[in-house]
Amino acid sequence: MMKELRVKTSSRVELLDITHLVEKAISEAKIKFGLCTVYVPHTTAAVTINENADPSVRRDIITELNKVIPFDDNYSHMEGNAAAHIKSSIIGSSETLLLDGGSLVLGTWQGIFFCEFDGPRTRKVIVKLIEG
Repeated sequence: MMKELRVKTSSRVELLDITHLVEKAISEAKIKFGLCTVYVPHTTAAVTINENADPSVRRDIITELNKVIPFDDNYSHMEGNAAAHIKSSIIGSSETLLLDGGSLVLGTWQGIFFCEFDGPRTRKVIVKLIEG
């Protein structure tokens, strides 16, 4: 089963908790055991798993990424979003999680985050569920 989700971001750089959207896709598919791959088909966005209990973690990740990969740094790419491409490559375009009893296997404080690096935009997130 594959489902396409839509995510709307409101900032240039943003980490948006999409755990509930992925869980809804799993619930609708009625798959109890297997794998769940979350894939972002964009070159200036990414997906990661990290702490979702304290919003300051998201802010810290964004702050440090922006320090390491600044928006303006004499890049060759002429569209003005070279930093977004680099951040996306570093974070990555997919995450694969285990499904057990119809639930994602995540740590107590973990959530799935859509990472926007060139927003605001409306983006796609693909959820692929493999039963097994």
